[in-house]
Amino acid sequence: MKGKIIHTHVDEYIASFPEDVRQVLKDIRATIRKSAPDAEETISYGMPAFKYHGMLVYFAAYEKHIGFYATPSGHKKFEKELSKYKQGKGSVQFPLNAPIPLGLISEIVKFRANENKTKALLKTRK
Repeated sequence: MKGKIIHTHVDEYIASFPEDVRQVLKDIRATIRKSAPDAEETISYGMPAFKYHGMLVYFAAYEKHIGFYATPSGHKKFEKELSKYKQGKGSVQFPLNAPIPLGLISEIVKFRANENKTKALLKTRK
């Protein structure tokens, strides 16, 4: 039985999908990079992730959707905007058969970056 492929780099992860999904992943990646230019890209839990004073966001492609994970705080802050999408605790599913809300992703990433930076600054002041 073949096991699940574990990717070690985001480029490798993105390249493993069909072209239409690759483009969506590239667009999300670019949006996150632009919204949090100092964030560090990594693979965590087998999916692309960004760190900035701690974990910032994760995203992953599935058969019919993109999973976006901004921890519970990012989802709670944008609860109204995310309400039209299927959700779980700390996750939201953007269907692949509809436009991905890159503007909303940008807002969430900026919120999370500011939240992480503020927490880090408060921690160093203690």
